[in-house]
Amino acid sequence: MSESASPPPATYTSFDGPVRIASGSLQSVALVVKRALQRGAEGPILIFDDATGRPFDIDTRGSEQEVLSRLPQPVPRAAPADEEDQAAEPRGRGRPKLGVVAREVTLLPRHWEWLAAQPGGASVALRKLVEHARRANGERDRVRATQERAYHFMSAMAGHLEHFEEASRALFAADRERFAALVAGWPADVRQHLLHLAQPAWSQETRAAGD
Repeated sequence: MSESASPPPATYTSFDGPVRIASGSLQSVALVVKRALQRGAEGPILIFDDATGRPFDIDTRGSEQEVLSRLPQPVPRAAPADEEDQAAEPRGRGRPKLGVVAREVTLLPRHWEWLAAQPGGASVALRKLVEHARRANGERDRVRATQERAYHFMSAMAGHLEHFEEASRALFAADRERFAALVAGWPADVRQHLLHLAQPAWSQETRAAGD
């Protein structure tokens, strides 16, 4: 079995007003922000989580080491798809649970009867159903998530700019050419980072259309 690739490390991007001043790990961006504030940056200085497009707050008081010590620790990576598939199969004696979590599920009696008749029982059948739905809708979900992260960023950085509403509609309509035309007059760093965040949506839409 080939080893599953680890997800890319989380990245963050910081802006001093409309000017991008740093991009990279949270630790490296935090230090740039700390030093920019010490120099009396014009601001406002904002940090964005590149995975979500949402602003990310840090406490810049004290020394650089104190700033770093208060940053959140990286979240453990999610189990790779092959491990999730293994978790969906019946366990042999001594086999680890691989992060399976027990929670309440409310179904009608006929649903429970059908699940109980499936190989491996209700839990295995439910996991297989969820994995099938994830694969069937995965491309659409990834497009939507990419559109939303771009929208979160543009709302914070460009909500006051001309054509914001029209650009938002073009983003969610997956109208790449109109979107690019509407944001063309926005500050260069804001526009470039926005197009970077939105880029996977266009690529995924193209692949989905060809399926």
